[in-house]
Amino acid sequence: MSLLGPASPRQLGLGIALVRIITGIVFAAHGYQKFFVYGLDGATGAFTQMGIPAPGLTAPLVAILELAGGIALIIGLLTRLVALGLAINMLGAIFFVRLKGGFFAPNGAEFEILLFVACVGLVIAGAGALSVDEGLARRRSPAVGDSYERT
Repeated sequence: MSLLGPASPRQLGLGIALVRIITGIVFAAHGYQKFFVYGLDGATGAFTQMGIPAPGLTAPLVAILELAGGIALIIGLLTRLVALGLAINMLGAIFFVRLKGGFFAPNGAEFEILLFVACVGLVIAGAGALSVDEGLARRRSPAVGDSYERT
């Protein structure tokens, strides 16, 4: 592996998988927190205080998206679709809550911007190596040299 040359397809796949898995862990942890630490009532109350529209609907939806979506990213299932939903979720967090706090943590948007960009990257690149999506794609695609045509 050269640090100066282009990455091999295997290296790219593994790099994308690493971003996907860690991003999934972060989202799953936040979804878990909304369900099992604060509870949906607590999450709804927090969404209300933060001025999130329709908090009785959005808090449970965000909790489900983050927990189930985070798990889906960890295993690499429906990665592009899940990452798109999570990117939209982060746009909401950025514009409704964090942007008014500036850029830097703890009140700014830097963390949410990073998660947004990671999700957009996954929408563009897909799941990478070690994913259910990759396994399903391999099952659907015939091996090189295989032909279904009769000659």
